[in-house]
Amino acid sequence: MPSLLVLIGPTGVGKTELSLRLAERYHTCIVSADSRQLYADLKIGTAAPTPEQLARVEHHLVGTLQLADYYSAARYEEEVMNLLPGLFVKHPVVLLTGGSMMYVDAVCKGIDDIPTVDDETRRFLLQRYEEEGLERLCAELKLLDPEYYVEVDLRNSKRVIHALEICYMTGKTYTSFRTRQVKERPFRMVKVGLTRDREELYCRINLRVDQMMADGLLEEARRVYPYRALNSLNTVGYKELFKYLDGEWTLDFAVEKIKQNSRIYSRKQMTWFKRDADIRWFHPEQEAEITAYLDSVLPQI
Repeated sequence: MPSLLVLIGPTGVGKTELSLRLAERYHTCIVSADSRQLYADLKIGTAAPTPEQLARVEHHLVGTLQLADYYSAARYEEEVMNLLPGLFVKHPVVLLTGGSMMYVDAVCKGIDDIPTVDDETRRFLLQRYEEEGLERLCAELKLLDPEYYVEVDLRNSKRVIHALEICYMTGKTYTSFRTRQVKERPFRMVKVGLTRDREELYCRINLRVDQMMADGLLEEARRVYPYRALNSLNTVGYKELFKYLDGEWTLDFAVEKIKQNSRIYSRKQMTWFKRDADIRWFHPEQEAEITAYLDSVLPQI
């Protein structure tokens, strides 16, 4: 049976370089599980693989979308599950890596078969969000789907809006479509998680943001600024710089908010990943231990 090596961890922990070396060691390719590296115009702010890195190892699902393209974890699951059989013909082991929790789970566990939202409903709810605000939509969700209301992060506009889209389009609750049954997969999964002490991770995140700014993140944000209402740009790094470009924040304050929100996101990632007992955790610098473990569980290549 082919094996999917899943390499995960919080933002800034050091997945990229290790994933390249592991892909080279096991003579395989990389499938990205980063929901924002899919967008071709967001290279700096998403720490997308560089041309040199792309030349080292074959990558999939990087830079395949335009900013206005609609995408979801369900569509990601479908694309990866269609992609993997062909990759497994060439590679007994395929490496999936990234920090987008829902995308990793979509492949490893499966997404519930929730209907695809039509364009008319999506535009209608987006317009209401822009005109009435999130609080009003949360109140409506409480009426239409009280069970999901008590569970969802009410500050996450994307999830609140999506639940309402399903309610409006189907006449049923969003909860009614969520079976949470783990799907059987025709491949074995080996999960490796990367972690660092919080202080160490936060220092790396802060330095990475500084490097992104030096690499031209502000110019990249300025280029996509006219499209800032798109969901693809509701992303740490861009939404803070849009506040600067709007004249609401100073640049220094915006950069500090990027660092702060990146640190907050890293905590959310670790909380999510720590619930999975199948993940074997290592410090990124324990490469010898990681490869020894993988050599013992992956097929000999």
